[in-house]
Amino acid sequence: MRLVLDTNVLIAAVAADGLCRDLARLRLRPHTIVTSAQLLKELERILVRKFKVEPESLPLLKALRDVAEIAVPVPLGERVSRDKDDDVVLATAVAGQADFIISGDSDLLVLKMFRGIGIVSPRQFLELLDRGLR
Repeated sequence: MRLVLDTNVLIAAVAADGLCRDLARLRLRPHTIVTSAQLLKELERILVRKFKVEPESLPLLKALRDVAEIAVPVPLGERVSRDKDDDVVLATAVAGQADFIISGDSDLLVLKMFRGIGIVSPRQFLELLDRGLR
């Protein structure tokens, strides 16, 4: 499967042990991660601002850069999400032909689906995997 991980999922994976870290470290390996330069830059900004961490020091970020496909977000034509900043996640997913967006952001989760791309929480995605979705 092709997956876009919202920045909040990656921040949660870096910040604390738990569901998002397990998802990022263990359950995503057989899948293709799609991201964009814009999402990577947002991730770096948040890491520096909130956690005072140099992005180069994080193995997760290095791994993401090494394995993820970098898509160029497509123009959506009009605003889709309640939060205009979330449209880059949707545009990245469309450009990268993602099957799912994994997010903890209610402004994205309320959409449930966008142009055939499922939008699910980390827990929902793990439940789908546990039920045999491949």
